[in-house]
Amino acid sequence: MNAPVDVSFFTRAAKPLTSYRKYWAARFGTAKFLPTTRAEMEALGWDSCDVIIVTGDAYVDHPSFGMAVIGRMLEAQGFRVGIIAQPDWQSAEPFKALGRPNLFWGVTAGNMDSMINRYTADRKIRSDDAYTPGDIGGQRPDRAAIVYSQRCREAYKDVPIVLGGIEGSLRRIAHYDYWSDKVRRSIVVDAKCDLLLYGNAERALVEVAHRLAARESMATMTDIRGTAFIRRSGDDTAAGWFEIDSTSVDAPGRVEAHVNPYLMISEQAKEQGATCAREDEAAEVAVKAEKDAALLPLPRGEGTKANPAIKPLTFVPNPSLPSMQGKIRVPPRDRSVIRLPSYEQVKSDAVLYAHANRVLHLETNPGNARALVQAHGEGATARDVWITPPPIPLTTAEMDYVFDLPYARAPHPRYADENGSHDHATKIPAWEMIRFSVNIMRGCFGGCTFCSITEHEGRIIQSRSEDSVIREIEAIRDTVKGFTGAISDLGGPTANMYRIGCKSPEIEAACRKPSCVYPGICSNLNTNHNPLIKMYRRARALKGVKKILISSGLRYDLAVQSPEYVKELVTHHVGGYLKIAPEHTEQGPLTKMMKPGIGSYDKFKQMFEKYTLEAGKKQFLIPYFIAAHPGTSDEDMMNLAIWLKKSGFRADQVQTFYPSPMATATTMYHTNKNPLRKITRDSETVDIVRGEKRRRLHKAFLRYHDPNNWPLLREALKTMGRTDLIGNGKHHLIPTFQPMTDGSYTSARRKNSTTVALKPVTPVKGRILTQHTGLPPRDNGSGKPVGKPLVRKPR
Repeated sequence: MNAPVDVSFFTRAAKPLTSYRKYWAARFGTAKFLPTTRAEMEALGWDSCDVIIVTGDAYVDHPSFGMAVIGRMLEAQGFRVGIIAQPDWQSAEPFKALGRPNLFWGVTAGNMDSMINRYTADRKIRSDDAYTPGDIGGQRPDRAAIVYSQRCREAYKDVPIVLGGIEGSLRRIAHYDYWSDKVRRSIVVDAKCDLLLYGNAERALVEVAHRLAARESMATMTDIRGTAFIRRSGDDTAAGWFEIDSTSVDAPGRVEAHVNPYLMISEQAKEQGATCAREDEAAEVAVKAEKDAALLPLPRGEGTKANPAIKPLTFVPNPSLPSMQGKIRVPPRDRSVIRLPSYEQVKSDAVLYAHANRVLHLETNPGNARALVQAHGEGATARDVWITPPPIPLTTAEMDYVFDLPYARAPHPRYADENGSHDHATKIPAWEMIRFSVNIMRGCFGGCTFCSITEHEGRIIQSRSEDSVIREIEAIRDTVKGFTGAISDLGGPTANMYRIGCKSPEIEAACRKPSCVYPGICSNLNTNHNPLIKMYRRARALKGVKKILISSGLRYDLAVQSPEYVKELVTHHVGGYLKIAPEHTEQGPLTKMMKPGIGSYDKFKQMFEKYTLEAGKKQFLIPYFIAAHPGTSDEDMMNLAIWLKKSGFRADQVQTFYPSPMATATTMYHTNKNPLRKITRDSETVDIVRGEKRRRLHKAFLRYHDPNNWPLLREALKTMGRTDLIGNGKHHLIPTFQPMTDGSYTSARRKNSTTVALKPVTPVKGRILTQHTGLPPRDNGSGKPVGKPLVRKPR
């Protein structure tokens, strides 16, 4: 790698996580599991907790679970941390289980947004929850961060509340709420928390804890990056800031004064500070004559000489104006705050909402982002929500420190069955998914508009060292029950962005592009996959490790820049199939997603098939697509369906666009505007797929092979004038005949649909293979076939 991420100059000023003096309670040592009851506290010798974390997830002591990372981080700083996991929110009593926290409450809805966790893209209630023992839904309230904060305040009203997690990150300003179909206030206002920490908050949380332990008031903690809080008018802490007004999209031009029609021409001119050209014609002639006389004739042959009475004009800068002295001066970025349109403005004006969202996404680079402020309320209730610049990314050494903390790497014993197992009725699906996986990095510079990774983790890649990753693999091998030799994933938000970043630290800190790989790969981006290849090879060589699979989503347009990486991946790390996400084939939706064209997919597919053949294996690509994304027309979906049929692919799982708070595509959905470009009243509009019927149609095109969808597709194709696609030939999309069906759609999610007993299907020669009936079971290295259906991770 040419320029490791941790040499970026804007990380050098950040205070290292390991530089704080430990709190006195460090003498109690390390707990095997952070306590969840009074009895567990007493066993550790504690009389109270310094910090109590309230979470909507079951407590799993693993670095993939937010409550465990935050808890272990604070424990390493010397604080006593308790966990209240999935409490009954009907009253404040369950929130008093561990007593009064000495410093603050830490509140999070969990690893997943509580609304996305609870509702499908069609706003239907899910009956399952992967973060709950037994996969049982309904164990957390809607808008859990707000509810938990309210109950914490009721339990001990004088204890500060620090809110965090992805639910808080995505709601830090006024935001469109898909489930109520309206714009809601910042969660800082609704939750009434003292401080919101957005993004990966280790750095901010450690500073808050130590400053509170030093008896500093929470009200003075307005200088911590990655936070949001409320300021009222007249707050002294707001002094010294330069405010940049960005509350409007229209800058008014010169206003011309209305002319009195009863005045003479000369009088009208004088009213406007001018004179009448006609009446002054003689004067102009006289002036011209004086200019001509400026050069006086001399005797013949001697030319002319200048009139000493006439002097040339000399322009000099006004010494009293600093802006006239060379370069225009602008306020320092670290003391500048951009005032966004108020909550009341964005609630009533979709154009201003789109503008505010665009400004927020332009201010996401920790190297140059400015603070933001948004007014909420009017009159006596008026207050400002301040958002400080994003947190400084962790260095490689700090990432190692976080992941090397003493995690138990298992669910809390309270969830175990009578045999002490977590594998049956009390199984936690999210734990099973990451049980034998390793997170090697954070962040994503892809910038996909429908995804919330960038808004939460940022676009600067934060990578662990190779040694740290190897240590975790060895820990899994030696300590995790049920390990059979297969590591299920070495990845993160993406599989192949490990140690990839900008070639120039200065350019990286100054860049304001939302994506490093759209519309093409930036020339300043280092695309070297060698560190990842080296890690794969070293991990495969470990004793007791039989197989290492890559399950994280692959950025294939980046992968094709390194054929050696693709060969390594295909030859050694694909267990039967590899999932990638081209999302669409048509430029309309792809430009709104900020995804590469289908040509990049075709290039990767060729390389995948070539190296699969060389390895002598049978492996398959599983591409995923999104239906009903903003910017998608009915014709776009029809063309995608035609491409799917020509490619011999039947999508058994359909991902419908889900408008998550604060995402750029969600802004398109709400406003019909494109915030990827400058927002004006007349700027580009975006075709939005609204209404159940049209969303069903777009999903039906993706599942063109399902007879239940044929009546809807026939009607649509006739309306679109494409009856040539209806027929019984191979070149037709859907047939003319209609078999007996129940007319319903069966979801791929097991518990969200009626259970249907399916007999095993043996593929017939020449028949198109599908994900569920034709592809071989995935090889996980354990020697046992895994026949479970694919479940796409929520975005």
